[in-house]
Amino acid sequence: MGALYHMTYLQAVVIGLIQGVTELFPISSLGHTVLVPAWLGGTWGTLVRQENSPESPYLAFVVGLHLATALVLLGYYIKTWVRIIRGLITSIVTRRVTSADQRLAWLLVVATIPVGIAGLVLEHPFRVLFAKPLAAAVFLTINGGILFGAEALRRRRAPAGGPGEVSRREPVAQPEPVAQPEPVAQPEPVAQPEPVAQPEPVAHRAPAAQRAPATQAAGAGAAGQTQPMPASAAEADETIFLDEAAEQRLAGVGLMSALWIGASQILALLAGISREGVTMAGGLVRGLSHEDALRFSFLLSTPVILAAGALKISDLTGSLGNGVRGQVLVGSAAAAISSLFAVVFLARYFRTRTLTPFAIYCVAAGLISIIRFGFF
Repeated sequence: MGALYHMTYLQAVVIGLIQGVTELFPISSLGHTVLVPAWLGGTWGTLVRQENSPESPYLAFVVGLHLATALVLLGYYIKTWVRIIRGLITSIVTRRVTSADQRLAWLLVVATIPVGIAGLVLEHPFRVLFAKPLAAAVFLTINGGILFGAEALRRRRAPAGGPGEVSRREPVAQPEPVAQPEPVAQPEPVAQPEPVAQPEPVAHRAPAAQRAPATQAAGAGAAGQTQPMPASAAEADETIFLDEAAEQRLAGVGLMSALWIGASQILALLAGISREGVTMAGGLVRGLSHEDALRFSFLLSTPVILAAGALKISDLTGSLGNGVRGQVLVGSAAAAISSLFAVVFLARYFRTRTLTPFAIYCVAAGLISIIRFGFF
C-alpha cells in the first residue's frame, strides 16, 4: 500500500491523460490504466499490483479521475442536458410523455437502471478480481471483437437502413437536380438588365463606411455591425437545429432498444471492455448511425461516470486518500484536458468514419499484451 503513497505527480499526469482519452475512446480506460503501467514496469507496475488489494487506493485514484471526465461531458452537452432535465421535470409534473425531450429523458433513466444496479453490486469485486494485466489484455481483445461484430452487423443491416444512415444517404438522392433542364427558362437572363438596378451598390458602401474614422462610423457602424451577426447567429441556429434533430432521432429509439443499449454498459465493469465501445456497438446493432450512437453513448455515460466518481469521494477523503489527494487534483486536470480533446475529436470523427480502426487497435494491443503477460 505504501508504494501508492509514492506516486509521483508525473505518474498522476500521465495516468490522467491516458484515462481522459481512453474513457471516451472505445478502447477501455480501466484496461489501459492497468496495462500501460504494467508495460512500463518498476514503480508503475507496483501501482497495478496493489489493485488486488480489497481496498485499493490506486483504484480510488483512477475512479476519482472519472469525475473530471464526466464534468467535461456534462459541459459539452450542457444545452442538451438542460432540455432533457426540463423534459423530465415537466413530464413528472404533467404525468405525460409527449415531446422528444421527455421521451429521451425517460429512455436515459430506463437505460441507466441495469448498469446502476450491477455497478453497486459488482463494480468493486470485478475490479479487484479482473484488474490484472493478463485479464485486461484478454478483455481488450474481446472488446475489439465486439467492435468488429457491431460493424459487421451494421453492414448486414445496411440495406434496410437504420435511422441515422438513411438520412446520410438521402443526399445521394440529390441527383434530382436532373430537373435542372429548367435552365431553358434561362432566357430570363434577358431580364438581367435589372442589374441596372444594381446601382444599389450604394448598400455596398455601408461596409466601406465601417472603415471610416470612428466619428463617421458612429451612425453607419450600427448598420454595418449587423452584417457579422447573422453569420454567427446562423451558426448557432444550425447547431441547435442539429442537436434537436439528433434528439428527435434518439427519442425514437424505443424502450427495449434503450434498455438493451444501457444494459450493455455492464460489460464495462470488466477491465478491458470499453463503456463507450459496447454502448456504441449496441446502438449500431439497434440501427443508429455512428454519430447518433456516439451521442447516446455519451449521454448514457455521463450519469454513470458521475455516480462512479461520487461513490469514491468518501475513499479519497478517508484514509485511502492520504498521500494521493494532490495527485488526484493534478491527474483530474490532465484528464479534463484530454477528455475535452477526445469528445471534440470523436464528435467529428464519427460523422464519416467507423469503429473499425479502434477494433484493430484493441485486438492487436490485446494479443500482444496476452503474449507479454501470459508467457513472459
